[in-house]
Amino acid sequence: MADESAVTVYNNNAISDPNKKNKSNFSVKVSLAQMLRGGAIVHVTNVDQAKIAESAGACCVMVSEPVQSVSGISRMVDPDVIKQIQRSVGVPVMAKARVGHFVEAQILEAVGVDYIDENELVAVADEDNFINKHNFQVPFVCGCRNLGEGLRRVREGAAMIRTQGDWSGSGDIVDTVRNVRDVMGKIRVLTNMDEDEVFAFAKELGAPYDILAQTKQMGRLPVVHFASGGIVTPADAALMLQLGCDGVFVGSEVFNSVDPYKTVRAIVQAVRNYNDAHILAKVSTGLNDAVAGGSEVTDAMTSLNLDDNNGGRY
Repeated sequence: MADESAVTVYNNNAISDPNKKNKSNFSVKVSLAQMLRGGAIVHVTNVDQAKIAESAGACCVMVSEPVQSVSGISRMVDPDVIKQIQRSVGVPVMAKARVGHFVEAQILEAVGVDYIDENELVAVADEDNFINKHNFQVPFVCGCRNLGEGLRRVREGAAMIRTQGDWSGSGDIVDTVRNVRDVMGKIRVLTNMDEDEVFAFAKELGAPYDILAQTKQMGRLPVVHFASGGIVTPADAALMLQLGCDGVFVGSEVFNSVDPYKTVRAIVQAVRNYNDAHILAKVSTGLNDAVAGGSEVTDAMTSLNLDDNNGGRY
């Protein structure tokens, strides 16, 4: 039987499109996501922050709601806010949709965002089903905390994977480092496996076999891979790149610093020069802390399991 899977190119390596109905679409979306490699995506809540992020060299801005002081349901940002930011900056604009909320995604696509983040850190609309991202023309970003989860999102059509750590705005990167190391460690194990062992490994991870086989062949995730959570200093950003990520998400807490432009600019420069300790030392000098202490996290939220193995519940 002829292979009907679509193929796209990623650093001269071929990867298959898991949805043969959207052969060209998936290839285009993966290519669009690759344009963000080696950059910093900055969370912004208003036009002024978006302008600062753009002038500081951010490759993309993620439109987010301001951190809520009281508990409540986080939803898609008001489309009017997105449109205001789109009119104000020239960099790509990304916005969040709730997990499984395909109508929010439809609205964001109609508004004209460049990327949609099916984000587990806002509220979850569907506990059992993620959005079928192959039904959309716009590239999707999805989060993961381990390799199996990330590859399941790729099967669903994600063009970028975001390995997620701390989300509370505390500036703590320990969870992010742990999860990135876990993903990279599993890939190193995979690349040294016999072909016959990949079947058992796919079952162990709960990952689609064909996507896992592509990962083995390429020695990395088959789509762009960013890190997110607690990244507020140039050293944090460079660490993620040295661990093997393609870029970083920077939380809106950086705008709490005395000089937000200088802070964002330093992180952007650190991403671009992550292996040069002299440049990293230079850009790290004279920065004020982006966050002034940790945020309180409720017991209910810290007990959440962000993987979808347990009935799809976050």
